[in-house]
Amino acid sequence: MSAVLGISAQYHDAAAALVVDGRVVAAMQEERFSRIKNDPSLPRRAALACLAEAGLAAADLDRVVFYENPFAKLERVLVSLLRAFPRSYRQFPRALGAQLGEKIWILDAIGDALDVPRERVSFAEHHRCHAASAFFTSPFARAAVLTVDGVGEETATAIWSGDGDHLALVDRMLYPHSLGLLYAALTAYLGFEVNEGEYKVMGLAAFGEPRFRDEFTRLVRVGDDGSVRLDLDYFAFTTDTEVGFGRRLEALLGPRRDPERPWDLEAADDRRAADVAATLQAVTEEALVALAREARRRTGHDALCLAGGVALNAVANARIQREAGFARVFVHPAAGDAGGAIGAAILGAIELGDGRPEAMKSAALGAPIRDGEAAAVADALGLRCEPLADPEGAIADLLERGMIVAVARGRFEWGPRALGQRSILALPRPVGVRERLNRVIKKREPFRPFAPAVLADRAAEIFEGAPSDMTPYMTTVCPVRAERIDVRAAVHVDGTARVQTVAAGDALGPLLEELARRGLPPVVLNTSLNGPREPIAGSAMDAIAFFLAHPVDALVVGDAVLTRGAA
Repeated sequence: MSAVLGISAQYHDAAAALVVDGRVVAAMQEERFSRIKNDPSLPRRAALACLAEAGLAAADLDRVVFYENPFAKLERVLVSLLRAFPRSYRQFPRALGAQLGEKIWILDAIGDALDVPRERVSFAEHHRCHAASAFFTSPFARAAVLTVDGVGEETATAIWSGDGDHLALVDRMLYPHSLGLLYAALTAYLGFEVNEGEYKVMGLAAFGEPRFRDEFTRLVRVGDDGSVRLDLDYFAFTTDTEVGFGRRLEALLGPRRDPERPWDLEAADDRRAADVAATLQAVTEEALVALAREARRRTGHDALCLAGGVALNAVANARIQREAGFARVFVHPAAGDAGGAIGAAILGAIELGDGRPEAMKSAALGAPIRDGEAAAVADALGLRCEPLADPEGAIADLLERGMIVAVARGRFEWGPRALGQRSILALPRPVGVRERLNRVIKKREPFRPFAPAVLADRAAEIFEGAPSDMTPYMTTVCPVRAERIDVRAAVHVDGTARVQTVAAGDALGPLLEELARRGLPPVVLNTSLNGPREPIAGSAMDAIAFFLAHPVDALVVGDAVLTRGAA
């Protein structure tokens, strides 16, 4: 038996993933245990949970693989700071101190934290881990692979050719000319948190018009091959790493948006923000489509795999599917830094001779909720808790009555999307349910859409372009058929929805089949089981804590249902 643990950490969204005998058996983010959103710290709890799921101890590990080369990362940081000196003098001691402190010793820290001999701890290059996470979990024997993020060691974008157990680098773009850093800087400019708010920018873009095209030509040049060249005078990657942009960008686009001001899309400043978002989204889509076409030309493959944080841009992924010339497109569900852990583990397993794993069939790779857990907690808290003999029938009854139901069952999901294991559900018929979810329960910005989950074999009746290789993991958007007013609460302002297609055996499959038996569309609104600035719930205790703090009507957790009122 061989066992390889992959680790991502130190930037954001730390995670661990375990491959045993060439099979991915567990993958979990540290935030689900620490309850710190996007926790970057060494994922010891996630690693131990992965081992527990497989019934292994750290001593059973043949190898632990970190998702980045810390020595190459130090070199890039040092060189970029020196090139920017003296403008970088404020960041110099902080950045260099971090690199020469815990980051350069990360391999030793991993060995110490897990009690694994140092000689069993190694690393793989950041973008290679991203590429491995997508290609080796895809259903494709051969594929072009595109990895796009802020920056790894020094690579910001790379094209790969995947064939069987092999990944070959075709070409790459280097820091600081990065599509991911461009999107991150404008995310901060628009008042959102970097590495967390990019998907909010994508949602906001649908409310604007790309009227800042001329201004963006001064910020970034996009080549016919998708290559990106930033005008660094507008950015501050080495002088202000919190926001990544400088005063010249504000002079060009107007003042940055105050992140504390409530959104009002009727106000002139917020309409301007939406137009900036729309322009950024358009430029990003065009660059990604051009990059994908270049990957097709350079590799000759008919299938494409995507990873890296930018690959979570579902709207851009839909354009790639339509316009880049590939027959099939797959995006890893944890495309950001967390996904690097699974790529690192797979690369280590392949080096040990295990071969690539089977294609990914489910993202339910986290720790489970077990029967009986919820009842014990609920009894101690005096909550009304009842056992469930027919969970799908009970949930369908609640939904038909117009209720909003939180669901926490089975193993939690891998990646940022709730896919039915840790979800909040509602029927998509009354538009008002969307407002209640956004404003009262989730406390989100008013322009944020919700995703519909639909039975895969009924998806084409409601959504154009579904199902596809991306829809099981909510990594693309699909136009909603105009006549389907019965799902209007799931429709974004641009007429699309970030669709999740569900097979009969998936977590939401039995519920959707039950709705169909009742003559209802087999569709539910599906959003993640978490509040503002909280990670998605992991344990039964997390789910019950959410129920106590947020006004959902009911919580199905494990084999029990909690409703409002005294026990």
